[in-house]
Amino acid sequence: MQKALILIGVTIVVIGLFWPWIIRLPIGRLPGDIIIDRPGIKVYIPITTMILVSIIISLIMWILRK
Repeated sequence: MQKALILIGVTIVVIGLFWPWIIRLPIGRLPGDIIIDRPGIKVYIPITTMILVSIIISLIMWILRK
C-alpha cells in the first residue's frame, strides 16, 4: 500500500510539473468523441479519449507488474 501511495504522489507531482505541455495535447478532442451542442444544453461524451486512457493505464499497470 505504501508503494502505491508513493507512486500516486510522484505521478501527481510529475503531471503538475508538465501541465503546461499536457494541456496542449489533443486529448479530449479526438475523432470519435461525441459533442452535442444545442441551445440550452451541451453534452460531451469522450468515447475515444476514454478508450485511449484505458489502454495507456492498462499498459502502465502491465509494465509495473513485471
